[in-house]
Amino acid sequence: MTRVELERVRDWALQKLATGQEPPWAWYEYMKLRETLDAILAGMDAVTPQTENSPEEAPRRGTRLRLVEATRSPNTAQRRRADEPVQLPM
Repeated sequence: MTRVELERVRDWALQKLATGQEPPWAWYEYMKLRETLDAILAGMDAVTPQTENSPEEAPRRGTRLRLVEATRSPNTAQRRRADEPVQLPM
C-alpha cells in the first residue's frame, strides 16, 4: 500500500473512533488499527529510500559464489565416544 492509502485508512479509523457509537469490541479493533498504522507510517518516515542520499554503489568485482565439494557423505553422522556424557536440554 502507498503512504496515501495508509493515511486514508488511518483517517477512516479515527472517524470511527470519534463518533463514539462503536461497540467496545469494535472500538478496541479500531484502536489497534490506528496504532499499527501510526507505527508503519513512522517507520516509513524513519527510512530513506536507497536512491536518496546514498553514495553510488561500488561496481562489483568478478566475485561469485562457487560450488565446493563436500568432504563428508551426507549419510554419515559423526560418532561420539562411548564414555562421553550426553548433554540433555534443560
